[in-house]
Amino acid sequence: MSSIRTKPCETATIQSTSVSLNCPAGAKPWVLLATILASSIVYIDESVVNVALPAIETDLVTTAVVVQWLVNAYTLSLSAFLLVGGAAGDQFGRRKLFILGTIVFAVASLWSGLAPAIAQLISARAIQGVGAALLVPCCLALIGANFNGAERGKAIGTWAGSSAVATAIAPLLGGWIVDHFSWRWIFLINPLIALPTVWIAYYRVPESRDPAARQSLDWVGTILLLLGLAGLTYGLIALPTYGWVDPIVLASLTGGLALLVAFVLVEYRSLSPILPLSLFASRTFSAVNVLTLFLYGAIGGVFFFLPFVLIQVHGFPATFAGAAFLPPTVLIAVLSRWAGGLVDRLGARLPLMIGPGIAAFGIALVGILVPNGSYWQFLVSLTILGVGMVVTVAPLTTTVIDAVPAHQTGVASGINNAVASVADLFAVAILGALAIVILDQSLSQHLQSQVLSDGAKHAIQAAHGQLVIEPTLINLQGADRAIVEPILRESLAKSIRAVLLIAAAFGAGAAVVATVIPRSTLHVDDS
Repeated sequence: MSSIRTKPCETATIQSTSVSLNCPAGAKPWVLLATILASSIVYIDESVVNVALPAIETDLVTTAVVVQWLVNAYTLSLSAFLLVGGAAGDQFGRRKLFILGTIVFAVASLWSGLAPAIAQLISARAIQGVGAALLVPCCLALIGANFNGAERGKAIGTWAGSSAVATAIAPLLGGWIVDHFSWRWIFLINPLIALPTVWIAYYRVPESRDPAARQSLDWVGTILLLLGLAGLTYGLIALPTYGWVDPIVLASLTGGLALLVAFVLVEYRSLSPILPLSLFASRTFSAVNVLTLFLYGAIGGVFFFLPFVLIQVHGFPATFAGAAFLPPTVLIAVLSRWAGGLVDRLGARLPLMIGPGIAAFGIALVGILVPNGSYWQFLVSLTILGVGMVVTVAPLTTTVIDAVPAHQTGVASGINNAVASVADLFAVAILGALAIVILDQSLSQHLQSQVLSDGAKHAIQAAHGQLVIEPTLINLQGADRAIVEPILRESLAKSIRAVLLIAAAFGAGAAVVATVIPRSTLHVDDS
């Protein structure tokens, strides 16, 4: 992605493309326009949804556990199908998969905007993830197939810059939409952009394939990965509610682990694996993916909880919550070219130690500020986080590419993208579960330590498992409201502060992992 949550290696996926360029000069602007529009839809949607989470939880009268699935259903299907999406485009035709992914994403967005209940919304989000997994890899593959030499670099720069602008504006626009209209409109806008995108792709974009692409797709591995991740995610999210002894929780966790072990065994024996295990023989490649897992897990946690901090703890409107995403996103867009030269000047290891360390410091500041921070203090903390990501992303991309043979750079970058998505998936599940446990414990302590009216007690009991407080307060008046509201805000702040400090520890862990990366990572030859 082009925002602070950018998957670190998306701009590398075209490097393994091996096709003859047959693109008429007049078609190139159309290729670029179609890919910019389509990728912007995905990136805007991902950026905006988190801002809308408190409003969705309130409007659909649901719990924090269920709201986690609004993010995780999308991330789960994206993580599982991302690796096979690019391979399918190479085999069946990139334009064809690009159009299919755009249509799937648009239809799922329409379903999301019209969903009458939370279960339908979660289902629609899962389908959105499938559409994105088909669409995103084909964007850069189409650019790689239709541009060559210096033109390709300019096209990628234009694509990345345009996507960055769209992603920077999206949270602010989304917050304004949530404040003045309805969260449903953040989904309903997508089909309006998808319609011209599909028309352009169908009538103006040439088809391309990779003649050397493998002729079989690893569907067995893909399904095992999907089910394994789903089992672990469900078990982690359900754990605070039902406990370790619950048979469904145990079955989900053990079944998920077993399926992921089976996935590794299948990949080891497969002739065309989506996860070539041989790449992990490189210490650098293994280390940089562990670093990605820690760092993007930390970022995923911050971006999930930040709207709840600003809207629920401090009472800012959704527009302000959306605007808080601007500083780090703008920093990445403006300084990414400068950061691209850090590896040449400093080597890979130093930026990958310093960058995550700065990001971890920014996340820790956000966590410390949760109870009493001002809006401007949050902006400064997020700016520091953005500086850390600027220092990290370009060297991380370069290191992944340089750690593998040239003909495997596309596969390697796809794996790194998937690792970043899995990190986001598990961060929301694990940190969300911990936040609910801490929240419920804090609320229970207030119930035991204070003399409260029956109405106040009932309201505090009803707030268990909730990350939004408005539904709990709606029927309270006078003295009861004056007592309960500070309790709810304090408990919510306490829980989010704790998990954000854990997220900061994840970021610091990424900096530690970088110490095993060689000082100078040279490109691996094909020989």
